[in-house]
Amino acid sequence: QSNPRQESITDLAFFEDRLLVAGLSNEEFSSALRAIPFPFQKIAHGTSVEIYHGAHGKFETRAPIRTFVPFKVGNEPQLLAAYTCTPLVQFPLKDIQPAAKIKGKTIAELGNRNRPLDMIVYHKDGKDWLLLANNSRGVMKISTENIAGAEAITAPVGGGGTKGQTYQTIESWKGVEQLDKLDDTRALVVRKTEAGALNLESLPLP
Repeated sequence: QSNPRQESITDLAFFEDRLLVAGLSNEEFSSALRAIPFPFQKIAHGTSVEIYHGAHGKFETRAPIRTFVPFKVGNEPQLLAAYTCTPLVQFPLKDIQPAAKIKGKTIAELGNRNRPLDMIVYHKDGKDWLLLANNSRGVMKISTENIAGAEAITAPVGGGGTKGQTYQTIESWKGVEQLDKLDDTRALVVRKTEAGALNLESLPLP
């Protein structure tokens, strides 16, 4: 229904010596990831990705990643990716290889009818947290506790329910559309006011 060119790149991040790019390709498994070595010499074929979407009750290969962050689980670099409606999926970075087909591990269902907008990871009070901005459920502070041993979600999650990693809503962070870490204690956010204006603000990490 929409122009697929608008989703050829949905998010990107630089991690260690690679640029990580998420989006859609024209392959059969159109949801794709690319890990492009820096300095840029060439761009190889992307990695096709498949996930289980609990709210939809099925495996999917065409839904694009909306936002992601690199995150080390133990000593192994992982990519944590959020999709529309809102599965949170884990991919080992070592598996993102040219022309490969991989299956992500769905570690949370955060509620349907919801579109992720942006996500960061930060450390506070001795723990790592994910902060996920979205369009209908406010900013979510998601626990990464026990994420290494998290059980994969492989069965339907009905009724718009949630499952897996837990979260709390940061009620004071309304209207956030983009965010990034400013330093170890603050985030930089773009958020929309009730009048429709966009404000750039620094906020203490919750």
